[in-house]
Amino acid sequence: MSSPGPVTSTSPPVTVVGIGADGWAGLPGASRAALRAADVVIGGERQLALVPEECAAERVAWPSPLRPAVPALLDAHTGRRIAVLASGDPMFYGIGRALAETAGPERLRVLPHPSSVSYACARLGWPLEDTETVTLVGRPPASLAAALHDGRRLLVLSAGAATPGEVAGLLRDRGFGPSRLTVLEQLGSDRERAVTGTADDWPHPPGDPLNVIAVECVRSGDALRLGAVPGLPDAAYENDGQLTKRHVRAATLAALAPAPGELLWDIGGGSGSIGIEWMRTHRTCRAITVERDPERAARIARNAAALGVPALKVVTAAAPAGLAELEAPDAVFVGGGLTAPGLLDACWAALRPGGRLVANTVTLESEALLADRYRRHGGELVRLAVAHAVPVGGFTGWRQAMPVTQWSVTKQETEG
Repeated sequence: MSSPGPVTSTSPPVTVVGIGADGWAGLPGASRAALRAADVVIGGERQLALVPEECAAERVAWPSPLRPAVPALLDAHTGRRIAVLASGDPMFYGIGRALAETAGPERLRVLPHPSSVSYACARLGWPLEDTETVTLVGRPPASLAAALHDGRRLLVLSAGAATPGEVAGLLRDRGFGPSRLTVLEQLGSDRERAVTGTADDWPHPPGDPLNVIAVECVRSGDALRLGAVPGLPDAAYENDGQLTKRHVRAATLAALAPAPGELLWDIGGGSGSIGIEWMRTHRTCRAITVERDPERAARIARNAAALGVPALKVVTAAAPAGLAELEAPDAVFVGGGLTAPGLLDACWAALRPGGRLVANTVTLESEALLADRYRRHGGELVRLAVAHAVPVGGFTGWRQAMPVTQWSVTKQETEG
């Protein structure tokens, strides 16, 4: 991310004009005036084509990829009156965010237009505040999976004409085939159109690339139910036995205490369950899983995609050597390799002040190590024991799982 450049009293503001599929006719007077007054108008090819010839400004199309080009493009037109065209509301999954981070919000003048989401809710009669929005613009369709819950209404920002078919396929694969889809094209224009169907038998070929997909989620009766809190069923994970089991996993995530925007290191990822469920708690949570076994690393990536967090970063390396170049974490979970020389020290040194470290073990050797760290740093040292009811002849008895020793601690500001 580029740092905002210096803003002086002589720097003209960057005016960001939201424009809809209805083009010039749908713009209010202030937006039209800003475009007429601009020396240069920057936007996508489709958006620039909506501006009439009466706007005499130089027209500059965004290059691809767009985001890295923003600082240089603004610098190239320093001192000129710049207008940037954006789809709908520039601050809602739009270019407004990149401009604010680059030029500084104080240099922006934003003139929003109704977003495609506002139009879609108006057409469907859905309350906007109760409707979750998921963008697939520049993101894999698997990102949608984490938002799938029976009875929920979703609006999916489409990446193009092929996206509705991809969404229908993902819904079928994830056990939501009965869900109803409505694809709303060219919202707000005189070419507006809507088509409907279920994911199971989606009948429509690719249509207009400018579309929003409304999903009314219906889970198949035989599909595995995935809740919104940590502790997903063990059956949700492809695994080779290296899996933090459900009840211990829920207790571990509670100790890690994820918060929006935070980064987790999951050391010895196994099947990836801790990093995956950390990311599922909030769309801005991030995680890096470090796993030395290539086969398990590939399995972690598959589990992350299946459970809706394909952005999970998987580092195939041994710890602590594989930690050296990673971004400093807000929390660390060590699920394996505790006795590796220097591992806990490296994790502790990298952890941000106020961050949490949680380590689990089932071996006496690692337990002794955790007891030593507990004496040195404090925190909590607990033993988690889970028993499951199983048949015993014609009766039922308890089968005890191996107890897990867990150390959790928060790094204080004064600790190195």
